[in-house]
Amino acid sequence: MIEPGKDTVHAAHAVLMDRVYRRQRYIYDLTRKYYLLGRDRLVRELGAQSGERIVEVGCGTARNLIRIAERYPGVRLYGLDASAEMLRTAAESIARAKLTDRIVLKHGLAEDMSPGFFGVDRAFDHAIFSYSLSMIPDWRAALLAASSSIRPEGFVHVVDFGDLKTLWPPAGRALRAWLRLFHVAPRDELLRVLESARAQPKECSLFVLSGRYAFVLKASPSAITRIAAPSHVTPQ
Repeated sequence: MIEPGKDTVHAAHAVLMDRVYRRQRYIYDLTRKYYLLGRDRLVRELGAQSGERIVEVGCGTARNLIRIAERYPGVRLYGLDASAEMLRTAAESIARAKLTDRIVLKHGLAEDMSPGFFGVDRAFDHAIFSYSLSMIPDWRAALLAASSSIRPEGFVHVVDFGDLKTLWPPAGRALRAWLRLFHVAPRDELLRVLESARAQPKECSLFVLSGRYAFVLKASPSAITRIAAPSHVTPQ
């Protein structure tokens, strides 16, 4: 049996994302605000400085990019998404917010992300994953691409679903069933690896929400490289 090539798998994922969000994009921000928790905490703790460059991997409707632009004047923002449909909504939202001169959008896959992909000639200062790792098939490769795209003193920031272990079991099962409808899979083992990695607080800061519903991570690129190594994490 011939295995599908990487390009074929990636192309199929982009098509899937467009199918999922072709109509969802119109109500995405309204509906997701009730259960995509921790996003505003990530924005508050970003600590970006004027002149820095920030990329969001899986930027969706640009909801986070707009909030970051408003909170941190002087930063340059870049958004990458696998769904061309979502990027249509993102571009419209950015235009309404009058931020087209500060936010650059590109259609592409997380695993292929690099500064050069955006025509940028130096490393980013921050890379953000906001509820996108749980939708990226090869999320280890996505993390590694991000860690190699930011300067050594920069940070990778992640907010995503946790392993739900201390959530009321019926609620946890219902949430997982609901997420599967949108091809979302919480990366349970990733959270376990992150909890062991935070023993080095200067390199890895982790906050876990009640019920282990979600987590917010801020980590150095070197810490991300270790966390995403195949010997540490098994693909979900």
